[in-house]
Amino acid sequence: MLRRALLAVVAVAAVLAAPVRASSDDVTSTAAPPPIDAAAYYLVSADGVVLAEHRARQRRAIASITKLMTAIVTLERAELGEVVTVAPRAAALGGSTAFLRPGERLAVADLLRAMLVRSANDAAEALALHVGKGSEPRFVSAMNERASALGLTDTHFANPHGLDVPGHVSSARDTTILVRYALGVPFVRETLERTSVSLPGGRELPSTDELLASWPPLVGGKTGHTDDAGWSQAAGAEARGATVYGTVLGTTGPGARDHALRTLLGYGLDRFRRIAVVDAGRAYAEPETGYGRPAVELVAPRTIVRSLLGGTSLVERVVVPEWVGVPVRRGAPLGRVEVYAGDRLLASSNLVAASDVSEPGLFGKAWWYVRATAGNLWGLVT
Repeated sequence: MLRRALLAVVAVAAVLAAPVRASSDDVTSTAAPPPIDAAAYYLVSADGVVLAEHRARQRRAIASITKLMTAIVTLERAELGEVVTVAPRAAALGGSTAFLRPGERLAVADLLRAMLVRSANDAAEALALHVGKGSEPRFVSAMNERASALGLTDTHFANPHGLDVPGHVSSARDTTILVRYALGVPFVRETLERTSVSLPGGRELPSTDELLASWPPLVGGKTGHTDDAGWSQAAGAEARGATVYGTVLGTTGPGARDHALRTLLGYGLDRFRRIAVVDAGRAYAEPETGYGRPAVELVAPRTIVRSLLGGTSLVERVVVPEWVGVPVRRGAPLGRVEVYAGDRLLASSNLVAASDVSEPGLFGKAWWYVRATAGNLWGLVT
């Protein structure tokens, strides 16, 4: 009869020297953040680990980063195909616009894309009046309720577009939480990945995000600029399986904003490295087999690679039997390996036989019993 499986728990420290590069600069996975020329910034991993911050809770104007919340509230309260009649108040709004005309009828989806890609203030106002049933304050109240639900404790909205008014504030921390959430909404993410948007009437509107076309790791984000906010942006970036989210607030110009954001997000991506957490080239265990046959190596069918933050400690849990009966067929699942980072399961895999182990014939079994019996008797005698 087979013995019960043994449970082996092995702690493995992941020593991550030579991190995966997101730029050509020579930095280590534990290097301090490079200089970021912004009044405030904040950077987190996909798991919410804070990687860098400066004045992250300082309340500041955030300009059109506001429109991420406008999009979230609109998507939660309206259908993409709903038709919006542009109010004169919306069409008259200045700053960055989609050149909407009073009385023009456009789908919610078109207005959302114009608002997110071109940062159109008139589109934001038209959506707010539509969803708020003619009342901007009613819509803004919904924005603040949603901000509270997301834990944006430094944030208070006073309008749906982000133009400077007293009391319309957020922080680098809050806007990073906001963009992280927004990029998890499929429509928002797909829209923010666009470098331009087309509206009925032949209007082609380019994105305000110039970094999107020039730096491949950028997933997308929302720019913002007013006199009070400076040049700002909240965005996400991905490379080689790692994802980071960050915000820079209060830079001095569009070029400075792009450089600060790229430096911040690139630093975050540099903190990660691709690690084979399950290795197909390794024998995880060698259980004994019956009748004196060779032990069988247990291996993973395939290598599983994950991007891990430098210095991450892993725990490997291997469950295998002490003994397996023959015959053993190559590829037969006989155990399991799980790899954890803290309480989070990173990867798991069956462990399978690396080779066949045949069952001996009748003579072979009889001869094994004879030798085993003789050995036992000799042990008793001696």
